[in-house]
Amino acid sequence: QVQVVESGGGLVQAGGSLRLSCTASGLTFEYYAMAWFRQAPGKEREGVSYISRSGSTTVYANSVKGRFTISRDNAKNTMYLQMNSLKPEDTAMYYCAAGRYVQGVLSSSSYNYWGQGTQVTVSS
Repeated sequence: QVQVVESGGGLVQAGGSLRLSCTASGLTFEYYAMAWFRQAPGKEREGVSYISRSGSTTVYANSVKGRFTISRDNAKNTMYLQMNSLKPEDTAMYYCAAGRYVQGVLSSSSYNYWGQGTQVTVSS
């Protein structure tokens, strides 16, 4: 049974930092590309960042480029999202996703397994 679990969300002031973690079990982690998505109230889910199976390729949404850094540790079956210079508009539920064969790297339809999400709230 595949499980994907996010952690690390919380409340932070604008300009602050948070580090999200995503741990996957029940699958061969290194075979899966991974991504972070987010969804704010009343808005559609959007792709935030992608990392390839080996970690050699990363992609960021324009809205987070230069502020967020995605990484993974295949030995620990874990992916991370370091979020710096946070803005109130980053407030959302953040989801981790795993995809076996990914074509659209920031498209939610590319991913097979999802976590339940971790809330990030940035106060102004």
